Amino acid sequence: MTKLLTMVTVLCTTLAAQSQPVNQVLQWNKTLLAIVRTPGAQPATIHPTRSFAIMHAAIYDAVNAIEGSHTPYLIQLTGVSPIASQEAAASAAAHEVLSILYPNFQATLDAQFQQSLTQISGGDKAAGVSVGQTVADRILALRSNDGSSAQPPLFVFGNAPGDYQSTPPNFPAHPQFTHWSQVVPFALQQANQFRPGPPPSLTSDTYSDVFNEVKALGIANSNTASADQALIGRFWNGAVQNYWNEITQTAAENRNLTTAQNARLFAVLNLALADSVIAFYDAKYTYNFWRPVTAIRAADTDNNSATLADPNWLPEVGNTTPDPSYPGAHAVISGAAATVLNSFFRSHRTDFKVTSEVMPGVERSFKTFSAAATEATLSRIFAGVHFRSDLTIGQQLGREVAHFVIDNFLTRLDQDAESDDN
Repeated sequence: MTKLLTMVTVLCTTLAAQSQPVNQVLQWNKTLLAIVRTPGAQPATIHPTRSFAIMHAAIYDAVNAIEGSHTPYLIQLTGVSPIASQEAAASAAAHEVLSILYPNFQATLDAQFQQSLTQISGGDKAAGVSVGQTVADRILALRSNDGSSAQPPLFVFGNAPGDYQSTPPNFPAHPQFTHWSQVVPFALQQANQFRPGPPPSLTSDTYSDVFNEVKALGIANSNTASADQALIGRFWNGAVQNYWNEITQTAAENRNLTTAQNARLFAVLNLALADSVIAFYDAKYTYNFWRPVTAIRAADTDNNSATLADPNWLPEVGNTTPDPSYPGAHAVISGAAATVLNSFFRSHRTDFKVTSEVMPGVERSFKTFSAAATEATLSRIFAGVHFRSDLTIGQQLGREVAHFVIDNFLTRLDQDAESDDN
């Protein structure tokens, strides 16, 4: 546990040492990233996107209660002082949420919160703290029975061609998040609101094409994939929502957004990501489609003469994520994130770099959010864990979820007003 706390403590100290004022929204986003990346900190059956959505929804409603330019997400307070500190409200809301969700980090979070108050100048800090804590407690109460703590139902692997099965070489006994489609969405009306149609038939030309593509490009030490494609497959082989929160940090820092703008940006992003996860687990466990490693090893059972079996085939990244293949999570999340960022910043062209949480020291450069989303999506073919058909429909699903959030939540009260963030 000492190591768990040290990572966040170092982050807090680094941020405090910066000469420029610390943006509280970004600071707490970085703190939550450090927590979920700490081994053992995140409960195994609770998807981390839930934590990001709750924290940033609380920050947004707290800041917006003071700033007042957009519709609230869930909590509308009356009689809030206009001079209450937005920064203090953001910090208090984040601290309150994380203290409840990650009690083992209480001492470190308390220290960061007190430190954050010393970083804030201007405004009524006490009033801001009161707003932040009130909003956070109310949102936490509303999410307390959302289904996330339910016992995941036992999954029975199928044995027919196309059925999802335990994947070598790790052979997980149970797939992950079998209960997640039953979690109450943050914005969607229901988990299956944008459920896609089924994956391609095993005897279709489309399936033959996507099968042979991943078989050639995604095999470990492929002779077909270029060195860059193999690198891309490994580079993005982490929790992709973490990458997109960091990309959003970079975009926000480059544009010097206000506290209110950052609060809305990260709330829209993480509400969309959380509901994207709920939506794709609904689809995954509706269709229960096999992963490439299973399909390729068992191709002699699929009644398709254009697909040939390789009983020793393994993916470039080794282990396959323990859940069904269709649709692809990276595609859904990346499609949603790029849609949010393109909508928020309007101009789609921006130079930025992305780091990998699984390949320290390696960077990839992009000129648009869409380009990063495309690479993150296609990386799953080069990693050997998804068919292209998983990814095409995944991007569509992510975009649909994001557009629903953008169009219906956290909208401007004055729709005709000009703003950098729509």
